[in-house]
Amino acid sequence: MTYKQAIEFLYDLRLFGTKFGLGNSFRLTSLCGNPQDTLRFIHVAGTNGKGSTCAMLESIYRKAGLKVGIFTSPHLVSFTERMQVNRAPISEEDATRLASQMLDLLKKENNHVLNQKEWEFRPTFFEVVTVMALRYFAEKRCELVIWETGMGGRLDATNIVQPLAAVITNIQLDHQSWLGQTTEEIAREKAGIIKVGVPTVTATTDAEALDVIRKTAVERNAPLTIVDRAKIEEAARFDIGLFGKHQSVNAACALAAVRLLQDAIPVSPANIADGLREVRWPGRLQLIQHQGTAILLDGAHNPDGARALRSAIETSFSERKISLVLGLFKDKDWQEMCRDLVPLAERVFLVPVQSDRTSDPVEVARFCRELKRNVQIIASPSLEAAVQSSIDGEFVVVTGSLHLVGEAMEILGLVPSQRSERSLNEWSALNPAA
Repeated sequence: MTYKQAIEFLYDLRLFGTKFGLGNSFRLTSLCGNPQDTLRFIHVAGTNGKGSTCAMLESIYRKAGLKVGIFTSPHLVSFTERMQVNRAPISEEDATRLASQMLDLLKKENNHVLNQKEWEFRPTFFEVVTVMALRYFAEKRCELVIWETGMGGRLDATNIVQPLAAVITNIQLDHQSWLGQTTEEIAREKAGIIKVGVPTVTATTDAEALDVIRKTAVERNAPLTIVDRAKIEEAARFDIGLFGKHQSVNAACALAAVRLLQDAIPVSPANIADGLREVRWPGRLQLIQHQGTAILLDGAHNPDGARALRSAIETSFSERKISLVLGLFKDKDWQEMCRDLVPLAERVFLVPVQSDRTSDPVEVARFCRELKRNVQIIASPSLEAAVQSSIDGEFVVVTGSLHLVGEAMEILGLVPSQRSERSLNEWSALNPAA
């Protein structure tokens, strides 16, 4: 199997859609010798901020001298971003080998039936990738794994581990068709990562959601640390390598988890300070220069993310003349995102996202013209065209989804463009498999 064939195999698993439940994951790990039993985890869930919190935890523990694995999704450009050891992405060779092993295993479990549509055992893309990551981290003998949920928590494929600690960053409305229509319902899903006796951290402020998390923690005898204003203010005094005031909340979550585990995994104050200062997480309020123009890349993909982006712009770039390049998913609350972001700009370029889930730039442009009539609103045929048209401006903001930001990074030459694998991030365009 070549790397290209490995990616094609993983892509073909999209046939089985997105499916909640732990049965397939437990079956796969059992067939692979239960690699999760040899590893230690910090399990991180939440609507927003979980990726940044994972990056901070990874950076702190790496500074403490540990070999740290980190599993996150989606990827910006390359599939190999999803599983890293000490921030080195898995090699294409290792990804190919693990994918080949999983294919062989699935063929055996399905009596060597060649047509995947006729398979009886049909794990999804994310279930297979989750187990690939467990095998990889076990092979690398990671001393700690920072383990991010894919979506939700209770029935997410990652919820087959017994972590040292759990973190639920926050609860907002997102993925409602999968997780529930209210923050209370969504909180029930995300609180599913709380295990019996396992200390848990949350920065959730929504009252109903926090009540669910509290009750779940009590039921499972799990010590609960709530990140309050004092903890956030303390975190804000650190030099944090990620931009934006909201990162103080994520840092406070990371700090709380580190302190809960201090007896099990000692970390010095210098490790914490160095880890927070040197943390990097591409595509999240990432400021670059391109052809003399400042460009801010941010993967905000829901209203809460858009509000955090707006706050960062108003705090640090309020004097700039902003050109906004916006590509949105039709299954998100894109109208609310536009209400937050469009009033900040002098020019707005609406672009399609390279995804089945893309909104129609013409429709979005029509909506935006009603929001602010004195702003130039342009429906662009592509992100590349919008970038080329906008870089004559003083300050450009590219946002709307991580998918769009990954494409922008390729266009701007920040990453190699010859092998984009963003299509592997596609999942909700498919109906849940039975």
